[in-house]
Amino acid sequence: MTLLAGAAVVWTEELLRYDLGDHPLDPVRVELTMALAGDLGVLSRPGVAMVRPDPADEPTLARIHEPRYIEAVRAGGPGFGLDTPDNPVFPGMHEASALVVGATVAAAEEVWSGRARRAVNISGGLHHAMPDRASGFCVYNDPAAAIARLLDRGAERIAYVDVDVHHGDGVQEIFYGDPRVLTVSLHETPLALFPGTGFPDETGGPGAEGSAVNVALPPGTTDAGWLRAFRPHILFSQCGADTHRLDPLADLRLTVDAQRASYLAMRDLAEELCEGRWVVTGGGGYALVEAVPRAWTHLLAIVTGEPLDPRTRIPDSWQNLAHRRRPTREVPDSLTDGGLAPWQPWQPSGEPDAVDRAIMATRKAAFPLSGLDPYDPRD
Repeated sequence: MTLLAGAAVVWTEELLRYDLGDHPLDPVRVELTMALAGDLGVLSRPGVAMVRPDPADEPTLARIHEPRYIEAVRAGGPGFGLDTPDNPVFPGMHEASALVVGATVAAAEEVWSGRARRAVNISGGLHHAMPDRASGFCVYNDPAAAIARLLDRGAERIAYVDVDVHHGDGVQEIFYGDPRVLTVSLHETPLALFPGTGFPDETGGPGAEGSAVNVALPPGTTDAGWLRAFRPHILFSQCGADTHRLDPLADLRLTVDAQRASYLAMRDLAEELCEGRWVVTGGGGYALVEAVPRAWTHLLAIVTGEPLDPRTRIPDSWQNLAHRRRPTREVPDSLTDGGLAPWQPWQPSGEPDAVDRAIMATRKAAFPLSGLDPYDPRD
């Protein structure tokens, strides 16, 4: 397969119609991300294709979701996890949700076809939706639908790497028995946070042992500890920004600088291991003005070319837009939090801290299933 050098950004303003109302998952975070990336010239770089998606069709949705659940979404609930505080029914819910799926599938198709080496749907990443129900703000599971499309198109090995603060339970569940799909989730411990899954001993179903890897980190984990635990393999990435220290729904303590560092690591591994092929979605993130637009603007910059300098000043035009959209929020003036303290890759230690213990629990559970030594830092 001949790969082109460009990148695809899948986008239409209609994606903002995935709107749960007075709810933490506010589409303003996506609007502000695209506005900031546009103001900084990220979306108009040479070689960047803006791709307009179509809604996913019935066979694409039915590849992941049960027909009776799709019909319930189309009808507007209740039942099947719908019409709840987490997943309220909203006008045009089926159409808006199908468009998010279509956008992520389009990103996967751009990469698989060779039209682009990297592609991103920043509005995607709805990783909690299950085959038969809505869950955790997610109606349809767009990463799972895109992975299924790649498998159907002939991909033999796919790694799904999820750095959202919440466990990527829906994607893990859907592919738990499929050895072709490695799911790697780095999240806050399920003892403290929704959805209550993602323990180290969740390592894959019969015939797919070792195909699920979960690193469950303690509350309060900061940049250095999180980056010590972060070790992706090959790449379909869900890049939820709710690991940020200002996020109101979780308890990790990352800066946008550490989030940026993780995106750079994913890019480098995609280059090393899969000829640059990298499909990317957004995900969670509830510091709507303070964190998400900056984190995902860094992500868009890395997907489309050169990373942005963290010291870059945010244009007045964007600050004014953010003030108008959410006047009670503190609006940042640069792309950095001044974070990213020095950190070291994981090493076995005689005096492990809570992060080291979480890493070791995962290594002991998952590594032997792949013939790796959990105590050897080279593995």
